[in-house]
Amino acid sequence: MLEFPVKTRTTQIRKHYYYYKLTHVATDCFSLLHRGCTDIVCCIFFIVAIVGYVAVGILAWTHGDPRKVIYPTDSMGQYCGQGKLEKKPLLFYFNMMKCASPMVLLEFQCPTPQVCVEKCPDRTMTLVTAVGKIESQDWGYYKSYCRADPGMKSVPQILQEKLCPAYLISSKPCKAFRCFPSLGKKGEVITVGDQETFNDGDKIRDAKDLVAGMKNATIVMEGRQVAMKIFEDYTKSWYWILICLLIAVVVSLIFIVLLRYLAGIMVWVMIVMVIAVFAYGIVHCSIKYVNLKDTPGANITLQQLGFQPDFSVYLHIRQTWLAFIIILAILEVIIIIVLIFLRNRIRIAVELMKEASRAVGYVMSSLFYPIFTFFLLTIVIAYWGVTAVFLSTSSEPVYKVFNETVCPHARETCIPENFTLSNMKRDCPRSECLFAFYGGETPYHKYLIFLQFYNVFLFFWCANFVTALGQMTLAGAFASYYWAPNKPNDMPAFPLCASLGRSLRYHTGSLAFGSLILAIIQIIRVLLEYIDHKLKGAENKFAKFLLCCLKCCFWCLEKFIKFMNRNAYIMVAIYGKNFCRSARDAFFLLMRNVIRVVVLDKVTDFILFLGKLLIVGLVAVCLKNLFAFFFLQTVLVGSYLIAHGFFSVYAMCVDTLFLCFCEDLERNDGSATRPYYMTAELLSNAESEQNTTCVIRRNSFRV
Repeated sequence: MLEFPVKTRTTQIRKHYYYYKLTHVATDCFSLLHRGCTDIVCCIFFIVAIVGYVAVGILAWTHGDPRKVIYPTDSMGQYCGQGKLEKKPLLFYFNMMKCASPMVLLEFQCPTPQVCVEKCPDRTMTLVTAVGKIESQDWGYYKSYCRADPGMKSVPQILQEKLCPAYLISSKPCKAFRCFPSLGKKGEVITVGDQETFNDGDKIRDAKDLVAGMKNATIVMEGRQVAMKIFEDYTKSWYWILICLLIAVVVSLIFIVLLRYLAGIMVWVMIVMVIAVFAYGIVHCSIKYVNLKDTPGANITLQQLGFQPDFSVYLHIRQTWLAFIIILAILEVIIIIVLIFLRNRIRIAVELMKEASRAVGYVMSSLFYPIFTFFLLTIVIAYWGVTAVFLSTSSEPVYKVFNETVCPHARETCIPENFTLSNMKRDCPRSECLFAFYGGETPYHKYLIFLQFYNVFLFFWCANFVTALGQMTLAGAFASYYWAPNKPNDMPAFPLCASLGRSLRYHTGSLAFGSLILAIIQIIRVLLEYIDHKLKGAENKFAKFLLCCLKCCFWCLEKFIKFMNRNAYIMVAIYGKNFCRSARDAFFLLMRNVIRVVVLDKVTDFILFLGKLLIVGLVAVCLKNLFAFFFLQTVLVGSYLIAHGFFSVYAMCVDTLFLCFCEDLERNDGSATRPYYMTAELLSNAESEQNTTCVIRRNSFRV
């Protein structure tokens, strides 16, 4: 039994505190007497990597041009809607049937001339018809879709030189700024321009022949309508969104305050509810089992029934319900036995949650620290996204030979300026030198894939660093609360700012080290997902099985590393040791208190999960049937993110106080020379705990 004279506790703690400070062995996290820079090599490596990341960004911004992914490009590589083509924002294909594959459109490699136009054609006609009416307005209208003025050339010459399309089809613009034929239906027959057929200059074709090149057009148009609907909802109700999100903030704060006073009641009520749910399941299955007693065919065994693809068949068998009864009864007994043996540890978990609420109350600014983390993550994501766009658009236009007949130079690189005088044109008279895609042959373009990989890797590293900085900052602030002999008088004036300064000044290297390990694992997972995507059509079952095992293993490894990093950052914030030593100390400390870790982790996670559901549910009930779907969806997602932000602070506080609590029990014994730093309530629960695995190791403590 732990003994400690409560009346003289404050005086003894203060004497002990000043004795510790004078002998330079204080364990409080805000003492900087022995704190120094940790993991300096990794810090230097991280700074160099950041400098290189900035250099990659500058290089990409110098060579890149985002217009390549925003605006369509004609056969000469000119941007529609830009420069001298400012009044021609739409791209028109001479022969849409040659663009059957959607990937052809996305890669700008459709083997047909493309021109920028002011508007899509709204009528259907052929070149022969238009030339026959050369004095009419039809010819002038038709010429607006030609690459150049054909003058007085004949139809064969125009088609051979591909100056004009062989036909025009009534079209409409899509979201991608391209002209697609206006397809419709008359009953079950596909039409174009209200006609079932069209003339392509050579023969009459069915409108359905255009479907292969148009199968995504409907999806694009529907997407545009959905996007417009979302935009309208947001522009009309943005202020309501802010009000609802503010309500979510208030409800989250209220929930955290209630945890301080009602944590015990909430935990035990939910435990009783879990037991009641299992009990109800047993009763329900028993009723089903009894009701099927006289039902024909219900008494056959599962072995006799065999495997059935329709699982509802098993619900008509008595043996199925008997199995449910046995399983639920075993789980019920296990839960009750576990609760009997772990009741004292559950009390400590509840008291730690109350203590966390008090700590958050003294460091209220911590609740809004996620905003700072979100701001930094936004910068990281924005920098990565902009750099990725510029890297993907930093190539040069590449022109290739396209020909409708057999040609030895097909798909070879060409130069459009002198193509008409080249050997390629002489060997293939009907070929064209058209813009194919963006690429390049310079060293920069050859190593572009490595720059893109570097961009992704640094994104993971920086994002993990920002998250780690937030965890260490919060841990340092809450640890300063725990190790303060007289709470809150002995706490720093601004614990959060002080902790942030310590983390950046002394432990940037440790933060970079932990986030680097996690980034390496995450980039491996990305590569595994890429390989899995490439092997989707493969028939090698062993390769698929091996890849599945690797993905599962690295997923588990990532979860474990995140857990260890989180606790390592707490130990770094408390004692100022390097990352590896802190991770080792945290691991063995947790292993010595493994039962408490499991109980605390599950109880806390369950409480906070229910809190998130409660907040989102309250918002959903209040807004039900009042606003549009997209408005409600945005508010619910925003409410969950707000609740997650607040509760992540609370969870970090619980984890920090738990490690401090275990360290306090192992390093101190409640005597006058080594008093406990925990509060009287937490001490009372620690004294009443029986058969604990977190014993006091007086002889193992070495200064």
